[in-house]
Amino acid sequence: MKWHTQDIQLFLKERDYIDTVILPLYPVSFADDIQQTVAMTEFINLLSGQLEKQFKGRILMLPGMSYLKTISEEKRLADLIEWEKELISQNFKHIFYITSDSDWKTVEEQLDGGLIWMPSIPLDNMDDQYKLSILEDQVKQLLNVFVKKWQNND
Repeated sequence: MKWHTQDIQLFLKERDYIDTVILPLYPVSFADDIQQTVAMTEFINLLSGQLEKQFKGRILMLPGMSYLKTISEEKRLADLIEWEKELISQNFKHIFYITSDSDWKTVEEQLDGGLIWMPSIPLDNMDDQYKLSILEDQVKQLLNVFVKKWQNND
């Protein structure tokens, strides 16, 4: 379910059955790596949309957490841990973060939720059909990650 009015109405009715939340992590930079961070954000945004379609009714896809790459790792981690505390308090059993920013891998062990790092695939010069095909392949790879996590904790 998306963070949209119609989906949230359904979420409120079916809340007891929706135990998984996904928070995309979007890096923002205006320095030399601006194009790289834009590509990461675009890729994760599109991938998140495909994941939400695949798991509609089982997950809540949050709008994402944007953060400045210039902010210290400690501050970014503290902000994410605040999100995590809120999500745990809302009784989500499974929390996932999805990103193309490899910086998060260095703090992964400090998170209760699962970090899914996907290397960004440059999509800007692809036609829409090919882009969709690549995203669907990526989602298929992620299916096992989610199913295993659900089986281990259910």
